[in-house]
Amino acid sequence: MDEQHDHTTHGGAGGTGGADDQERAPIRELLVSAAFELFTEHGYDSTTVDDIVRRAGVGRRSFFRYFPTKEEVVFPDHERALADMVAYLEDGARDPDPVARACGAARLVMRMYAENAEFSVKRYALTRKVPALKAHETSVVWRYERALADYLKGRFATLPDGDVRAYTVAASVVAAHNYGLRAWLRSGARGDAAAGIDRALDLVHRTWGGTGETLVVVTRSSTPMWQIVQQLEGFRDGGTSTGN
Repeated sequence: MDEQHDHTTHGGAGGTGGADDQERAPIRELLVSAAFELFTEHGYDSTTVDDIVRRAGVGRRSFFRYFPTKEEVVFPDHERALADMVAYLEDGARDPDPVARACGAARLVMRMYAENAEFSVKRYALTRKVPALKAHETSVVWRYERALADYLKGRFATLPDGDVRAYTVAASVVAAHNYGLRAWLRSGARGDAAAGIDRALDLVHRTWGGTGETLVVVTRSSTPMWQIVQQLEGFRDGGTSTGN
């Protein structure tokens, strides 16, 4: 909508940098850098696509070649992160621990944020202020959650509660990731980004990492406890131990 207005004062020549630098820098990175400079100077809502391309020193068509909307320039790395996540999950089609695989996929996304901590902190602050960006972020998070759920549905297909388990675990993984990530971003990206996320994801794995099978042991009340434990260990190891 606001792309129709032309705020010529936002993208003056003083912000474009040298022509040689522009030629060396990829256009996509130029656009992202220019956009965040302008968002900081003038606010998100007051900055237009025309302002961004003027500051970047490229044509308007170049912007839409890389970003379908102004919102997308705030999240330039999520398409790659989502593709990496899907590929990682597909590679784990036979992973004996699908919940651990899902947690590993979330860690891939975390590394995307940690790769450019300064940018991630700026984006977090901007997203908190702009409702349109918050809504866009929610749609991005939903795509991650759907990718996790699709993977887990396939892995839990033989379980009676497979579908509900898949969606519940996927939502838990996303919630754990977001809890740790946002705490790190609120701190200004101080410390290890993985630490808080790992603690939260470990809780998810401890809660949902089992196969969901329940073992019932029937024994006499007079059976010694050590013998009951021995039987359980035999079942765990794939044996067929029986009591006296």
